[in-house]
Amino acid sequence: MWGNLVPIFGMITGVLITGLLVVGVVRMMHSPVGEALARKIQGGLPEPDEELRTEVTYLREQVEEVQRQLGEAQERLDFTERILSRQKQAQLPGEQ
Repeated sequence: MWGNLVPIFGMITGVLITGLLVVGVVRMMHSPVGEALARKIQGGLPEPDEELRTEVTYLREQVEEVQRQLGEAQERLDFTERILSRQKQAQLPGEQ
């Protein structure tokens, strides 16, 4: 008796899983992820607007300025370390 029901339950399970997969794919396609995928397939991302370009340019300039300042600070630190090292070496022979 139960042997005849196993294939029926297998078919019902297969239909349910397939249905859930189809519903999941359809819901995903209507989500922001699906919309982004559709835009990508249709030809890539849209060009950024002028405000965004201006902000990116400003931020790049700021990063370059910070890098310049960091380089100057590193040079000053190296100079200070050299001066301190010379002073320490000059004091060592006299202390012995």
